[in-house]
Amino acid sequence: MTPAGYSFNAPPGWQVPSRDWVPPEGWRPDASWPPPPDGWEFWIRSAAAPPPPPPQAAVDAPPSGSSDAVPAFSSEPSKAVDTEVVALRQRVSELEAEAARLRNSATVELDDERILQEVGIYRYHHPLENAAEYKAELSDLSHQIKDMVKAGDAVLASDMFTFNNSLAKGRKMTAEFSKLMLRAYNAEADNCVRALRAGNVVTAKRRLESSVTAIARLGTMMEMRINPAYHALRLRELELTADYLMKLQVEKEEAREERERLREERKAAQELAAERARLDKEREHYFNALQALKASGAPAAIADLNERLQQIDNAIEQNDYRTANIRAGYVYVISNRGAFGPNIVKIGLTRRLEPMDRVRELGDASVPFPFDVHAMFFADDAVTVEADLHRAFAERRVNMINQRREFFFATPAEVRAVLLAQVGNLLEFAEEPEATQYLQSMRYWPTERAAPSGPNA
Repeated sequence: MTPAGYSFNAPPGWQVPSRDWVPPEGWRPDASWPPPPDGWEFWIRSAAAPPPPPPQAAVDAPPSGSSDAVPAFSSEPSKAVDTEVVALRQRVSELEAEAARLRNSATVELDDERILQEVGIYRYHHPLENAAEYKAELSDLSHQIKDMVKAGDAVLASDMFTFNNSLAKGRKMTAEFSKLMLRAYNAEADNCVRALRAGNVVTAKRRLESSVTAIARLGTMMEMRINPAYHALRLRELELTADYLMKLQVEKEEAREERERLREERKAAQELAAERARLDKEREHYFNALQALKASGAPAAIADLNERLQQIDNAIEQNDYRTANIRAGYVYVISNRGAFGPNIVKIGLTRRLEPMDRVRELGDASVPFPFDVHAMFFADDAVTVEADLHRAFAERRVNMINQRREFFFATPAEVRAVLLAQVGNLLEFAEEPEATQYLQSMRYWPTERAAPSGPNA
């Protein structure tokens, strides 16, 4: 028997009884009827309280089935309310578990190398001039995100959800669940930002999209979802952060390369200045000796000293020319088979007085074997010669992003052909690298590691 003011609420697909129908004790629905939706309220308050019906009144009673999948219904609406409470508690547990899953990000794979291969060359989502502009834009975006949270616009939900037949309690529960879901979403967004690198923004955006989908699925009962405008701000935050990290990386690399260039120029200038001082001192010595010989009268010795002084004057003239002409220098073609594999060469220039010093510096402790020199020649306009070589092999650069990395997929013979077309004559060019230390070391390697792993091996 139902209390006054309540009537039986048939789920979708069930036969609808009369408003005052009361199920007999132990009654079960027909097995052919669909199961009721989760959280369905079987007893609802009537608009007007009908008089209590007689016990087991046979008024348009739905047929009784024998389904064991649906439990027997009690005539007491309090039991239906208890069932609703249990269902809501179960939903709370599901939401908490989902929030933990989003924080741990256990189901989303972060394979940075795969993503980098997919996206190829990095494209800026919001091109700006420098890293400082990105930082200012991110600061402004952070204020917009905070403003939406403070205004309560980050999460959308229904304001008509009822709990225990109470709209006030339903709205309170909706507000609490909204805070929980927003906290889970923000935790996921913050984790994406913290783990972000320049190349994995695609993965980070997928993670955040998965979070939005999960929250919408779990919040179906309350029509709860992340505000698309708020989600767009967090996605823009990811894009700007990725752009900022890439721009910062580029600026650091450019600054490092500039420091390296200035350091190389200082070394060249110091070497030329030291050489000029040495030549001046040597010339003064031979000049004094020549004056002494002229006084004593020794024609053969005087001729030798004059010849030596002429050589010194020529060296001084060459030194002064190189000091004044910053485009003059040595163009070199080198390789390191043990470090990079076959068919990879480095084409560069140096203004050092002794160009092999630069080659030895390149083969320092950062690579396992020294570089082999294929060509080393002086040019009055070494800058142009180097630039022409780089243009000839531009499509075969190893590093397509940083143009200052002067490694190319090319054989020494191919470089020699281009050089001959440019300079017309090469006094010396070694096509085959010696790779002495590399070849001697291979005999001591484990068998499975003895084969080189170069791209053309």
